[in-house]
Amino acid sequence: MRRDGDEAPISTSQIDRKPEQTASAAELGEKEFQPKSTGAGSPLHCDSTKEELRRAETEPPIVGDSNHQKLRSSPARQTSVAMGEINRAEYVSVGELPSPSVNNAKKVSVLPLVFLIFYEVSGGPFGVEDSVGAAGPLLALLGFLVFPLIWSIPEALITAEMGTMFPENGGYVVWVSSALGPFWGFQQGWMKWLSGVIDNALYPVLFLDYLKSEIPALGEGLPRVAAVLALTVVLTYMNYRGLTIVGWVAVILGAFSILPFVVMGLVSIPKLQPSRWFVVNLRDVDWNLYLNTLFWNLNYWDSISTLAGEVENPNKTLPKALFYALILVVLSYFLPLLSGTGAIALNRELWTDGYFSDVAKIIGGAWLSWWIQGAAAMSNMGMFVAEMSSDSFQLLGMAERGMLPEFFSQRSRHGTPLTGILFSASGVVLLSWLSFQEIIAAENFLYCFGMILEFLAFVKLRIKHPAASRPYKIPVGTIGSILMCIPPTILICIVLALSTVKVMIVSLAAVAIGLLLQPGLKYVEKKRWLKFSVSGDLPDLHFANRDRTETMVY
Repeated sequence: MRRDGDEAPISTSQIDRKPEQTASAAELGEKEFQPKSTGAGSPLHCDSTKEELRRAETEPPIVGDSNHQKLRSSPARQTSVAMGEINRAEYVSVGELPSPSVNNAKKVSVLPLVFLIFYEVSGGPFGVEDSVGAAGPLLALLGFLVFPLIWSIPEALITAEMGTMFPENGGYVVWVSSALGPFWGFQQGWMKWLSGVIDNALYPVLFLDYLKSEIPALGEGLPRVAAVLALTVVLTYMNYRGLTIVGWVAVILGAFSILPFVVMGLVSIPKLQPSRWFVVNLRDVDWNLYLNTLFWNLNYWDSISTLAGEVENPNKTLPKALFYALILVVLSYFLPLLSGTGAIALNRELWTDGYFSDVAKIIGGAWLSWWIQGAAAMSNMGMFVAEMSSDSFQLLGMAERGMLPEFFSQRSRHGTPLTGILFSASGVVLLSWLSFQEIIAAENFLYCFGMILEFLAFVKLRIKHPAASRPYKIPVGTIGSILMCIPPTILICIVLALSTVKVMIVSLAAVAIGLLLQPGLKYVEKKRWLKFSVSGDLPDLHFANRDRTETMVY
């Protein structure tokens, strides 16, 4: 990040007009300029001063050498590079120092991470009721058993491998940038961030839907609008106070949200009639609503990757937390559906969002219904803060990679990305007027595009760089990794094909905005209207400079 008085980013063509700064690189002729650090430099990465450039010509880098490691942490190493395409027109910054952005926040451990993942993916069975209304009990139960095999497990495994390979806050943006280039990395970030903000706009809606049966005034009008704004402000402030606080709040909220369904399951045992589970009518299935409900409730496993830089020992903690969270999520859906559909007579028209509180009243009485309403409210709070954490730290990670202006990388005194939090909260308020089904369909459409890029990045890095350091590696070869991505890709195509015309138009318009936004930001950077910089603590994403070592130093 550039300070006042430092030199601004200049293109490689401009460097040629300053022989006193780039003489050593120019004298190399056609020979590729090798940076001081093979772990962090690109062919055009000018790390610091004229002295450093001259030394780089005569001192070949040795990965693991103590001087090499000192350079990575020295003031001279703290430079910035504007992200550009992997070509010879890349913009670099000479002698530019990042603005100080110290992160003193405590790292997140396994248990809070499990519940952060739980809330980013699930939050409990609130919102799964539509699956019964759309397809009946049998398909709903089968869906929450089979869908994790097709989608959740592959996505979680890819997140574990790629998240430990790139343990930084950019998450999936960094994966795609490394494999497909920064242009597509930016598109990934735009679509995933927008999808996440749309997703977060849903939670105040769900919160009020569960309370409106007891407080009818929250159903519409000014009281509903005021309640949405108040919720957003309070939960946004919680995110501002720190990720560790958010993580432990998620643990407490998770226990409170899951416990009433455990009680409901026990109370329902004498009333269960197994024949009710096998009711199905394939000619009367709303496949669009059914698949979108399953997809929405079982995706977003990759969201935790944007917090990888905040995780304690991510190489071990991240895969372990994903495994525990996967078990918790599947059980939190399947068991309540099993007791709810088996204990009461079926009326599919009643099975819509918020219906579990009515089911609890029939099974256990008013006290259990009130408990589940309270649990739903708490769960939506947990999902909101977890999603906003992911979205805001993603923007911070993109700024640290030079994709967004540097003010997105600034942290509050609590170690949180203040600008990213404010941007995400603003998006939530603007989108909270959408209906439940519209929110699900729109976010799923954008999410599908992002997942296609993730699968391509995963497979390409497996093919092109099989020996690259992977602290956690899925135990399949190149062919196995390709085959693993085929079923979820087919599912993506089905979800996209079933989208309504309205959702398609709105979502494709959002994609088009991203295609224009990235070159627009590059133009802003070129004109120096805003500061862009790459954190000096991050390694190079271009594997071309690591062919001999295939290592990344984090």
